[in-house]
Amino acid sequence: MPATNEEYGHHISQKFNSELEEIRTHFLEMGGLVEKQVTDAIHSLLDADSALAISVQANDKHINAMESKLDDELVRILARRQPAASDLRMIVAISKAITDLERIGDEASKVARYAQALCEEGESPRGYVETRHIGNQVRVMIHDTLDAFARLDVTQAFNVMQSDSEIDLEYKTTTRALMTYMMEDPRYISRVLNVMWVLRSLERIGDHARNVAEQVIYLVKGADVRHVSYDVVKQKVEGKN
Repeated sequence: MPATNEEYGHHISQKFNSELEEIRTHFLEMGGLVEKQVTDAIHSLLDADSALAISVQANDKHINAMESKLDDELVRILARRQPAASDLRMIVAISKAITDLERIGDEASKVARYAQALCEEGESPRGYVETRHIGNQVRVMIHDTLDAFARLDVTQAFNVMQSDSEIDLEYKTTTRALMTYMMEDPRYISRVLNVMWVLRSLERIGDHARNVAEQVIYLVKGADVRHVSYDVVKQKVEGKN
């Protein structure tokens, strides 16, 4: 049976064992590192900071290690205990969400790689304003979805899901404009393409942040809201269905 946010929060504070709470803490720590990676990757591009770009790429291995550690912890707790329904939802939600966090880390590393290339080749004449704007949007999405997970806030999780649609639309609009520019001035194709790949990675980061937000709703409401309309998700969040 779906639990309200208040009921689930009570369950966590009163009944969850220390192992499960530790897993939850480690998940949020991984999320914090991923958020920083995205922030640093964007700064490395906008500030033409090659050293920071290299650092982001090197730090990706820490995120991979955290994913493996969390996977092991989840397997151990399943093997040692027989989780109740709500406990099991927490395990399943974190298991799925850490995959998305790891993929966000991969995309941040890609952004840093393209930033490094642009530092070496020279800046692109177009696309930085859009990159800054979309980058800020995805950073907010990551922060808000982690905050929603920490506070079990389904309303905020739903807001994150809706934000992804805005990013998708802006990404498509920007991509069309940059393609037109390349056709008009082929001299900068290589540099503009690097910016387009950055934008593609940012768009994917938004998708993964949305996926984590979906797991928050599953965790609290017991409802799978993947591949359904926003109207249906809203009904689940508001408890109307």
